[in-house]
Amino acid sequence: MTAQWLERVALHYLDRYSATQEMLRRVLARRVAKRLRDRDEEPGSHSDLIEETVGRAVRAGLISDERFAAARLATLRRRGASTRKAGAALAAKGVDRTVVEAALAAEEEDAEDRSAVEAKAAQAFARRRRLGPYRSPDAREAHRERDLAAMARAGFSYAVARDVVDASERDPDL
Repeated sequence: MTAQWLERVALHYLDRYSATQEMLRRVLARRVAKRLRDRDEEPGSHSDLIEETVGRAVRAGLISDERFAAARLATLRRRGASTRKAGAALAAKGVDRTVVEAALAAEEEDAEDRSAVEAKAAQAFARRRRLGPYRSPDAREAHRERDLAAMARAGFSYAVARDVVDASERDPDL
């Protein structure tokens, strides 16, 4: 177990995936634990080496939590994630709360209207799940409450969910 081996593991992972500092830290910890399991050594003794490797990756510009948060937020929004769901998904990836808030603020600045961003994400969610105007016309009224509940579980407010589910036609921009 050397610093060079750990660096090769980190570079191999970062070559394939975009990651946060915490994600890389978890991957390296798992790889170290797996390698040391057969040697009956304690993986915790190598935590300094892991931190050093993560620090080198950050200094080299291979990892940027801000860049990851912005890219992942854009992907989540295209797939129909609400602000709450997107924030929780980024937090689960180990992105700091201040970085998440900064990414959301940058998104809001680009769109100039947070409600428009949320409404567009709700439209994408409804399209993906075939809710509201994306459901067959004869089944819309029978499934209205169910569609509203699905939108609420996805983290959208009642007003946004109602606007999307009760829309008379599909959004042509999506």
